[in-house]
Amino acid sequence: MENDKGELVDLYVPRKCHATGRLITPKDHTSVQLSVAQVDANGKMTDGREFIALSGDVRAMGEADDSINRLATERGLLRNVFTYAK
Repeated sequence: MENDKGELVDLYVPRKCHATGRLITPKDHTSVQLSVAQVDANGKMTDGREFIALSGDVRAMGEADDSINRLATERGLLRNVFTYAK
């Protein structure tokens, strides 16, 4: 929730798993949120960042690595790493 100044005033902001689209509950202590820095052609970090949130269920099934590769490829962060049938 935001106040009149546009500042967040809630203590808990719910997140969604980017791999499955399911809500990450506050009791899911095995969930992670990764911050991937964007780099330029020379390999230096720019100001941009991409966030990837994964639920504990995805990590428990052993699908986290494939999910990160798929999401990073879809967002243009990786090339020639993950190909999947559409």
